[in-house]
Amino acid sequence: MTERLRQYIRQKAIEPNSRIFPITYAASLVVVKKAGNLVEVNLRPHDLRKHAATYASRAGTPIEIVSKAILRYANLSTTQRYLGKASDAEALRWIDNLHG
Repeated sequence: MTERLRQYIRQKAIEPNSRIFPITYAASLVVVKKAGNLVEVNLRPHDLRKHAATYASRAGTPIEIVSKAILRYANLSTTQRYLGKASDAEALRWIDNLHG
């Protein structure tokens, strides 16, 4: 768990088995579906989770952090399957960035 989240939990005096954020999955599903409908995209909360993990990974966050802190997976191999593969163009951009 990241230090920032630990501080939030301490400040709010959240008990170990309590919700951190006061919204249920069903409520988040309604909000996300409505937002998706506005732009004519079929969205689910899980899609946003995958997007956040992919964005963090592509922005340079180490995969171990994405796995443990964002996705909360025990096994790194699950994260690797979950994030999918990089395109050829993306791989070339990374090589250019690393080797200028």
